[in-house]
Amino acid sequence: MEAAKEKNLSDEDLARVEEMGTSRAQIVSEIRKVIVGQEKVIDEILIALFCRGHCLLVGVPGLAKTLLISTLAGIMELNFNRVQFTPDLMPSDITGTDILEEAGGSKQRSFRFIKGPIFTNILLADEINRTPPKTQAALLQAMQEYKVTAGGVTHSLDLPFFVLATQNPIEQEGTYPLPEAQLDRFMFNIEINYPTFDQEMEIVASTTSSYQPVLQKVIPAEKILDLQDLVRKVPASSHVIGYAVKLVRASRPKEPEALSFVKEWAEWGGGPRASQYLVLAAKARAVMDGRYVASVEDVRTVVPSILRHRLITNFKALAEGITSLDIISRLLEQVKP
Repeated sequence: MEAAKEKNLSDEDLARVEEMGTSRAQIVSEIRKVIVGQEKVIDEILIALFCRGHCLLVGVPGLAKTLLISTLAGIMELNFNRVQFTPDLMPSDITGTDILEEAGGSKQRSFRFIKGPIFTNILLADEINRTPPKTQAALLQAMQEYKVTAGGVTHSLDLPFFVLATQNPIEQEGTYPLPEAQLDRFMFNIEINYPTFDQEMEIVASTTSSYQPVLQKVIPAEKILDLQDLVRKVPASSHVIGYAVKLVRASRPKEPEALSFVKEWAEWGGGPRASQYLVLAAKARAVMDGRYVASVEDVRTVVPSILRHRLITNFKALAEGITSLDIISRLLEQVKP
C-alpha cells in the first residue's frame, strides 16, 4: 500500500479501489442470476466499461449476448437501447434527425433535433456487419468523440457511453465486414463460445421453468464515471508498460523487433492504441481484483481479446490454417517481460 501511495494514489483512492472490488463482486453476483458461465466474457466487458472502451462480441445466435448486455444495463441503473442493424438502416436512424416544426398559430417554422437511439448509456449494435459502411461510420464516430453532429449543431452524448456491437460469424453473404481501421475503435474483440454440457443443462433447466430472477440495482451512472477516473490513476510501472509495448511492437512484421513467425504470417500488427488498451485493461483488472498496482500478468490476460482483431494475417497464414490467435499465443510464449 505504501508503494501505491508513492505513485500518487491518495488514501481516498485506496479506499475506492477496495470499494471497486466489492462493486465488481456485486455486479457479477447479480449477472449470475441470469447468465450461466461466460466468466471471461463478463470480466472483459466490465474491464472495457471501466476503461471507457467499447466491445465487439462475436458469437453464433442464441448465446445470450443481448440478454447479458440488457442485464448489465439493468443492474447498473443505466439507460439501454438496442439497434438491429439491417442493410437499409440510415445514419440518421441511429444518431437522430432534424424535423421541421411550425409554431402553433404563428406560421413560423424551425428545425428541431430528434435524438436517435445512440443517446443512451449502453448501446447494443446488433449484427453491426449487416449495415453499409456509411451507417457503421456514423456509429464509430460517436464512439470515438462522444458527440453527434446534425444540421451543423454538435450534440454531446450522455456519459458513461458504452457500445457493445455483435457480429454473427456465420451467414457472411450480403454483409459489410468492418474495415481494420474501424475495428481498431473497439477495445476488445470478445469471442463467445458454446457453453459446456453442465452449463447447457443449467441454462435449459432455468429458461424452461417459471423462475423469474429479481435483479437488484448495484451501481449508479455517477459511480461508474468515478470508477473510470480511478482506473487511470492506478499506477503501472515502466516494466509493465514496457512489456505491453514490446508485445505490440513484436506483432508488427515490419518492425526490427518482429519475430520470424510474425514476419512469415502477419500482414499488419497492432498500433499504439493496442499498447494503450493493454495498459488500461491491466489497470482496470487490477482494481477489479482490489489491487492497487497493475502487473505483467494483468497484461498477459487481456492480450488475446485486444490483439485478435488488430493482428492481420496474410495469405500464407490463411493457406496454412494459422489464425491471429495462434500468432498471439506464440508471442506470449516468446516475448519476455
